[in-house]
Amino acid sequence: MKSAYAPTTRPTGGLLSLEEALERMLGGVAPLPAERVALAEALGRVLAEPVDSLLTLPPWDNSAMDGFAVRSADLAGAGRERPHSLRLVGESAAGHATRVTVEAGTAVSILTGAPLPAGADAVVPVEETDGGDPAREQRGVVQIFQPAVAGAHIRRAGSDLRPGYPLVAASETLGPQALAVCAAGGHGSVAVHRRPQLGVLATGDELVEPGTELGEAQIPDSNTVGLLGQAVEAGADARSLGIAGDRLDDVLERLRPALGWADVVVVSGGVSVGLHDVVKEAFERLGRLELWRVAVQPGKPLAFARAPRAGAADEVLLFGLPGNPVSSFVTFELFVRPVLRRLGGHAELSGRERVRARLRERVGKAPGRRAFLRVRLERGPGEWQASLAGGQGSHVLSALVAADGLAIVPEERDALEEGEEVEVIVLRQVGQPVGR
Repeated sequence: MKSAYAPTTRPTGGLLSLEEALERMLGGVAPLPAERVALAEALGRVLAEPVDSLLTLPPWDNSAMDGFAVRSADLAGAGRERPHSLRLVGESAAGHATRVTVEAGTAVSILTGAPLPAGADAVVPVEETDGGDPAREQRGVVQIFQPAVAGAHIRRAGSDLRPGYPLVAASETLGPQALAVCAAGGHGSVAVHRRPQLGVLATGDELVEPGTELGEAQIPDSNTVGLLGQAVEAGADARSLGIAGDRLDDVLERLRPALGWADVVVVSGGVSVGLHDVVKEAFERLGRLELWRVAVQPGKPLAFARAPRAGAADEVLLFGLPGNPVSSFVTFELFVRPVLRRLGGHAELSGRERVRARLRERVGKAPGRRAFLRVRLERGPGEWQASLAGGQGSHVLSALVAADGLAIVPEERDALEEGEEVEVIVLRQVGQPVGR
């Protein structure tokens, strides 16, 4: 994933740049194998092989309107003042074969989608006839108030699809439209890349399940539910591994079973340098630690490791994210999301829109690190405008939920002034700016 802000200065203090960290994390990561799933289960999945039509669609000439199938030659000169009367000889309805033939001076009542009867070369909409008059219909005659052009209101066989016509290319993400055309082309299932399996473990003696009564010095675990949501949004199947205390044996006990089924494990908390930060050691016990600490704000204490999968030859990717909820969210967005999307077969690893916005206030950050500030986006005269969504502390969830995006401040700048342009990763759609 290429960043819009490649660092112009090397991070100091043993910190890796965002690009260096991502390169290590994505090394050797390829899309997961394909599996065949029903169309109803394929929304948002990535095709592993192209889909071509198996059918001709429409399979036969059919009507695009409710009306009457006619011979255009019978209606030359017809009009409101000179209606032409045609004898009704039958009906053609959708889902039913028709054996009737339209001959000179006759018409067939026809419904939208119904097969065009033999002999007819046009359809006249019911609004241009007296076909709504029950008495007239009972007498078996319809009056036509306009001439007909050959081919009018007829959907020709094969005008949409034919066998072998390409429907959706491999590597495309399946949206509702793609699913519909696959179904129309005769497919009940498609081959898609398997969803990544992800486990989330929270750590911290202070954490309890959300919604439970808090004891002294306890807080709700907000990271697990947030990270599970981010994982699902990125295309993974995700489950919680619970809450581990700040003890190495507890963390290892909860991580080891996940090595048998997960592709990715995310641990929040316990990756800094405190006496109770045991996640790095747990990763080293289970596999090999590949990096620790990245030059981003928030989220400097970040660990990444690879561990052998239990009973298999491949590896499980282990991410240790900071425990502060905003840091946890941002580092998942920057590092875990691209890995999940590659595993799921997505060609575009971020899947996020980026826009340029003009700052409405001065913003600052820590030196030597790339900052991702939580901002609101507003429509200005021909451009986006960005303002801080609230406090930028890594514990301030209220500013995160109020944010429309993450404004990127590069390493070499300690601050950006009011009126300067900044690039923003858009987290939710907020409309288009005036003049764009």
